[in-house]
Amino acid sequence: MTGASIITMALIFYSFGVVTEQRRHLVTNHVLIFITLGLICDIVGTACMIIGSQRFITIHGLIGYSGLLGMLTDTLLLMRTKIKKGNTVPPTLHRYTLMAYIWWLVAYFSGFILAMMR
Repeated sequence: MTGASIITMALIFYSFGVVTEQRRHLVTNHVLIFITLGLICDIVGTACMIIGSQRFITIHGLIGYSGLLGMLTDTLLLMRTKIKKGNTVPPTLHRYTLMAYIWWLVAYFSGFILAMMR
């Protein structure tokens, strides 16, 4: 339950950050703070779920790990863009951010559905 609550906090933080970036096409400090907080919650929540689980490798786990990896990559790319190019997000990164977020949502909701079926 703790892991699921922390992952839900990640959903809230990621959503604020990604929606802001998608609307403005900018990577502001606000965007980076929320996406980074989402990433931290995602890592901690995933660790809690691994500790509480009997198995490390499951279909949902693989989807979740790939979603986490996608958001980690996105966070690092957004940070690099902010440092090297300023606030404007290139179109390819803008699309990648949306795709990584959607994949992360697939992982989140698949976990939610699996939990409800138990």
